[in-house]
Amino acid sequence: MSSAKSITEKLRESARLVDEYMDQVLRVRRPEALYRAARHLIEAGGKRLRPFLLLKACSLVGGEQREAVPLAAAIELLHNFTLIHDDVMDNDDFRRNVPTVHRLWGVPIAIASGDLLFAKVYEAVGRWAEERRPPLERALAIMEKVTRASIEICEGQVLDISFASLKGVTEEDYFRMIGGKTAALLRSSAEIGAIAGGGGGEEVRRLGEFAYNAGLAFQLVDDYLGATADEKVLGKPVGSDFREGKKTLIIVHALAHAPPEEKKRILSALGNPRLSREEVKEVTEILEALGSLSYTLERAREYVEKAKDNLRGFPDCEAKRDLLDLVEFFISRKY
Repeated sequence: MSSAKSITEKLRESARLVDEYMDQVLRVRRPEALYRAARHLIEAGGKRLRPFLLLKACSLVGGEQREAVPLAAAIELLHNFTLIHDDVMDNDDFRRNVPTVHRLWGVPIAIASGDLLFAKVYEAVGRWAEERRPPLERALAIMEKVTRASIEICEGQVLDISFASLKGVTEEDYFRMIGGKTAALLRSSAEIGAIAGGGGGEEVRRLGEFAYNAGLAFQLVDDYLGATADEKVLGKPVGSDFREGKKTLIIVHALAHAPPEEKKRILSALGNPRLSREEVKEVTEILEALGSLSYTLERAREYVEKAKDNLRGFPDCEAKRDLLDLVEFFISRKY
């Protein structure tokens, strides 16, 4: 059995536990439209990477995974809240191969359903605290991690939006943005799992660093797939980053290395919502010739290796192997 297949199966196993809990937390009640909208992307699927990361971090420090399921569900609810609002801000039509929430229910209900998910995050954390009766400092530390990640996601999202109108976005700017928008929630997932499992401060820190570096790699691969993947596999239109004017590392690198004519072509494509598939293909070929696509994957591999280094010193066990397999999956995935 290949490592990739093994990690995919294990992701599904943990997803079932988390999905069962989310189903309880999000039982449909009146007004039905609100709850059905809130459940829409959750029911559409998703990889459930963040809950898996939380549960494995809990196990790695000696905790019981099943006891942390409410916290894993809370993290997934938080993630889906950000997706609903992100789709509204980007005016995206599809995610996970289904229409986005605002396309089906309209922007007001989409915003309200995202807000509902955000409230349910704290409800799930509260349920965990009520059931497990952890030391007060542990419960407060977990609440702080959830809150910090929420703030950093908002900061990263606004940076991402602001980049569309900025001409001089640097690699440093880009990594600051994805550090907030993507890596922060992964870091908090691992930290929360470690805290829930009774891990010490150094274990929490190292697992957080592991997840943060893995999160940077994940976003770099996401950017790469957004330009090159099969639309049916990816679940959203390829080239949407170009149409939305996203300053991914691919674009930042290309603009820094392109001759004048090619730079002009790239800039004319960025932020053009009517960009055709043929034009997307043309721009992608320019990016490939400039080495911007391969450069992005090289940087992703760098962060994968950094993430692996963060796990050195932890004893060899199934949870550690699962986390190492997970970060390899981040860079080898096709969706």
